[in-house]
Amino acid sequence: RLVQLKSLSEEGWSGIDVQLKRRYDLVPNLVAVVEGYKLHEKDVLENVTKMRAASMGATTIDAKAEAEKGLTGALKTLFAVAKNSMSHPQKNCFI
Repeated sequence: RLVQLKSLSEEGWSGIDVQLKRRYDLVPNLVAVVEGYKLHEKDVLENVTKMRAASMGATTIDAKAEAEKGLTGALKTLFAVAKNSMSHPQKNCFI
């Protein structure tokens, strides 16, 4: 029974890892879109890149959870920048 539960747990984490990898693979595309917007947003883009690298490099569940918190925060900031740029069409150079 314990072996079965361990196997189910590992299978679950494997599925989570697959979804996280998909997320990590999408981040560079998002960064590329926003990079064309403004150079003064450089810190936002660098932070997203740094947090993505930390998330991808995390090796334990606790480290991965902590790194994901950082990446989520960085992505929220990036989305806010993108949303702000869309509300100012004359400044918008990436749509």
